[in-house]
Amino acid sequence: MIEDHSSGTMADKRQLFAEMRALELDSIRLSTYRAACKLRFVQKRCNLHLVDIWNVIEAFRENGLNTMDLNTEFTVARLEAILSTIFHQLNKRMPTTHQINVEQSILLLLNFLLAAYDPDGQGKVSVFVVKMALATLCGGKILDKLRYIFSQIADPDGIMVYSQFDQFLKEVLKLPGVVFEGPSFSYTEHTAKICFSQHKQVTLNIFLDAFMSDPPAQCLVWLPLMHRLANVENVFHPVECSYCQSQSMMGFRYRCQQCHNYQLCQECFWRGNASGSHSNQHQMKEYTSWKSPAKKLSNALSKSLSCASSREPLHPLFSDTPEKPLNLAHKSRAPEAMSLPLDTNKQQRLLIAELENKNREILLEIQRLRQQHVEASQPSTDKEQQNPTLLAELKQLRQRKEELEQRMSALQESRRELMVQLEQLMLLLKNPGAGSSPRSSPGHTASSSVPTPVLLTSCSTTPSHSPQDSLMGLGGDVQQAFAQSSRRNLRNDLLVAADSITSTMSSLVKELHSGKL
Repeated sequence: MIEDHSSGTMADKRQLFAEMRALELDSIRLSTYRAACKLRFVQKRCNLHLVDIWNVIEAFRENGLNTMDLNTEFTVARLEAILSTIFHQLNKRMPTTHQINVEQSILLLLNFLLAAYDPDGQGKVSVFVVKMALATLCGGKILDKLRYIFSQIADPDGIMVYSQFDQFLKEVLKLPGVVFEGPSFSYTEHTAKICFSQHKQVTLNIFLDAFMSDPPAQCLVWLPLMHRLANVENVFHPVECSYCQSQSMMGFRYRCQQCHNYQLCQECFWRGNASGSHSNQHQMKEYTSWKSPAKKLSNALSKSLSCASSREPLHPLFSDTPEKPLNLAHKSRAPEAMSLPLDTNKQQRLLIAELENKNREILLEIQRLRQQHVEASQPSTDKEQQNPTLLAELKQLRQRKEELEQRMSALQESRRELMVQLEQLMLLLKNPGAGSSPRSSPGHTASSSVPTPVLLTSCSTTPSHSPQDSLMGLGGDVQQAFAQSSRRNLRNDLLVAADSITSTMSSLVKELHSGKL
């Protein structure tokens, strides 16, 4: 069985490399660009560029990885189930005109991962490997990915564990290795120490600085480049290439710092093309956009007249203290504001459970009476007229079911009113004069363009549970409320309570519809 799977893995791996050879990616002279282009190709070929870290985290939760120890090993079948969840959920989000081939995506990515992490065909991979590989290869924003990776290699106090970081580098550097870029980005026992040689304790902000600076840490220099490749694929430059004479450029643009107005498109620069007095040894500046001369002059004047520094920070600053898992039973902060919606939620959950039980009983009774009616109708067609009692009971049960549905409609209206109360409570919480004392955090400013991961955990206190797996993106008014760090636990409590009602109501309505006559 393993031999058959191994042969299939090699076949699909050869398919990927055959397609890469057709693109002549090996002719790219710089190893950093070569590795980034190859991994970007694998990412797009497997449709992982359509999946961000939030989607990956949700797939981990659905498959129970958030409650598993990072060193736990599982079978290839379990890995295939995780990939299946990722791509089936992707197709649900995609419009019908842009559906992907789920089976092909699963097969290509599965075999690529096995070629990197199970070359001997043992048929097992660890939870840590799967998390780090998929978090690295998926699409989305690099800041979100790095924050998730740090959450997996840090201790509860928000300090990076060097042994975990060392293990992360050992595993993630197998990705360029499997596309034959290992000699340039191979793991050594000193790699981890080189990255943070000047820091005894590495916090989240120091970790982000190392891999989002220019230049980033050498061992992972291909990772931010892969993201820049994705960002400039459709960028247009109305400039002529000095070598191939193309009248416009797509992607990166490179300008020589020695030769006057000598510019190259990314294809010519990557492959070392040069003409005239220009040499490959000249320093080149990379551009990801094009600005007209008038706009450049305007920007220069704005900077010269501005007293503030024009240099933007590499990333938002985050609190060095990690956020704690939510305790839904905790009401010490703004107790009066929380008690009403939480008590209402509990009452509605109990009512929904009661209605579910009654609905199941009615459906079973209807099914039983229907079966009796069918059996009674088989011997003679006039049995229906001879058994009015049975029909009366069936009619009565139908009326009871209609009454139950009406009660459900009333409950839905009650739930909508609860949502209005929750929205009003959020508006009150946005007021600085509301209940609890504000808590400032430099890393969670409202101006941040990156959604702050929210820790959503169950009440379980299992030691192997990793609360950082619960990071999820928010939207709408709730996202606006969560953009500020003040009262984070309270808002999450309300969100969890509302989501619990929504989930239960959805399952009940589905069950009611499936049981209709």
